[in-house]
Amino acid sequence: MNAQLDPPARVRLPLNWSHSFHALGPRFYTPWTPQPLPAPYPVAHSADVATQLGLEADWLASDELTQAFCGNQPILGTQPLASVYSGHQFGQWAGQLGDGRAILLGEANGLEVQLKGSGRTPYSRMGDGRAVLRSSIREFLCSEAMHALGVPTTRALCVIGSDQPVRRETLETAAVVTRVASSFIRFGHFEHFAARGQVLELRLLADYVIDRHYPQCRQATSGLDNAYAALLQEVTARTAQMIAHWQAVGFCHGVMNTDNMSILGLTLDYGPFGFLDAYHPAHICNHSDPQGRYAFDAQPDIAHWNLYALAQALLPLIESQGMAVQILDRFKPVFGQYYRRMMCAKLGLPDAPAAAVDALIDDLLTLMARDRVDYPIFWRQLSHARVQNHYAPVRDLFIERLAWDAWLLRYQQHIVQTEQGPEADLMLKVNPKFVLRNYLCEEAIEAAQHKDFSVVQRLLSVVTHPFDEHPQAQTWAGFPPDWASRIEVSCSS
Repeated sequence: MNAQLDPPARVRLPLNWSHSFHALGPRFYTPWTPQPLPAPYPVAHSADVATQLGLEADWLASDELTQAFCGNQPILGTQPLASVYSGHQFGQWAGQLGDGRAILLGEANGLEVQLKGSGRTPYSRMGDGRAVLRSSIREFLCSEAMHALGVPTTRALCVIGSDQPVRRETLETAAVVTRVASSFIRFGHFEHFAARGQVLELRLLADYVIDRHYPQCRQATSGLDNAYAALLQEVTARTAQMIAHWQAVGFCHGVMNTDNMSILGLTLDYGPFGFLDAYHPAHICNHSDPQGRYAFDAQPDIAHWNLYALAQALLPLIESQGMAVQILDRFKPVFGQYYRRMMCAKLGLPDAPAAAVDALIDDLLTLMARDRVDYPIFWRQLSHARVQNHYAPVRDLFIERLAWDAWLLRYQQHIVQTEQGPEADLMLKVNPKFVLRNYLCEEAIEAAQHKDFSVVQRLLSVVTHPFDEHPQAQTWAGFPPDWASRIEVSCSS
C-alpha cells in the first residue's frame, strides 16, 4: 500500500460500510489510499444522492465531509482500493488498464462509493491520477442530468476542488468527484482475466456479479441452462436499453471503449460527452476521435461490438460459441424495440411495431438532419404544439417547410388513426425543456474557476428537473450561442 508518514485521524461518517468487492481478493485490486489534496473546498453536491446513501443534509456542508471525500482523511470503516482491468480502446487491444485515477472506498447502503481524481494508483500508467475541476464538474452535472432524464447512469455525490495545479493541455486546478453506483465493474474486468487465461478468476468475478446483481441468471426463468450465458443475455439487454436511451435523448458518449462499458448497463465515465444541438447523426463529440469511431449514429454498432468483446471474454464459461452468438444477435432487435418505444413516446403515439411508425420516425430524422434542426428544442416545441394543436412554431424550425408540411400531415393522420389522446399530455414529461448542453457546462466551469460555484448549483437544480418550466432559467432552454459550436472536448475532458 502507498505509504503516508503520519496517518491522519479517521473521519467517522454516518454510513455503514461493507466490502463485497474487497472480498474477491488481491488478484482483483491493489489496496491503495487516496493522495491528500491541499486546501480543499466544496464546489457542488447532490442532496438526492446524499439521501440515497443515507447522509443527512447537514453533513454535505461539513468540513469533515470535505476532508474525507477529497482523500485528506481516511474514513472509518472504508477499505480503499484500486481495481485492475484491461480493455479495447478505439478498437485496439490496450492490455492492462485499471483504476488509474479512481479509488473505491467500499459500499454504503448497497452502493459503491468511489473517489475519482484522488491521485496516482498502480494502474495510472503515465497519468498523474488527478482530475481537474473542469472534467469533475462536467461528470458531476451530467451524471445527475442523465439520471433525471431516466437514463441508466452512475451518480455523483459531490465535487471537492483545490488550487493545486494540474497539467492538461493547459495548466488547470485539481478536483475530486465522489461518484456512486451499484457497481463500477466494466466489460474490461472480464477481458483482463480472459486475456491472461485466468479462468478461475474469471469464474469468480462472473459468480460475484451474478450473485450480487443478476441472481435470476441461476433460475430456470432465464431460459438458459448456463448461468454465464444468461449473464451475457442480461447485459446485452441492459446495454441495448441504455443505448436506446442515448439515441432518443440525443446523447453522445464520445469514448465507448470496453473499459468504459458497465456490466450493469449504466452510462459510465463522462469525458468528452455532448448532447446534440443541431441534429447531425454523424456528429463527433470527441476531438480525439477524428475518424468518428464513436460518432452519435455509430453508438449502437459500437455497443454491439463491445458486447462481442465481452462474449469472447466469457466464452470459457459459456462453453458454446453458437450460444453466445445467438445471444448477441438479439442486441439489434432489443435495441430497436426500446428505441421505437421511446421515439413513439416522444411523438405522443402508442408504441406499435408497425412499419408506418418506423417510416414516420426515420423520415422525421432525415428532415431534421437535412435542415440541422435543434434536437431538444424541436421535441419540446412539438410537445407544446401537439397539446395546443398549433404547429406554426415547429414549422419555423425548418428550412424545407413544404417537406415538413408533408410529414406533419402524415403525423396528424397517424394521430387520428390511433385515436389516442392522453399521450399528448405525456409528451411534456418525455421531451425535456432543458438538457446539459456543452456551453452550459462551460459557463458553469468558468464561474467555478473564479470561485463562484452558484452557477453549478443552479444549473444542477434545472437539469435535475428537466421537464419543468423553470421560467427563471428560460435562456438555458433557448438556442445555443454562436460560440457554442467552437467548443472542443477531448479524452482529457
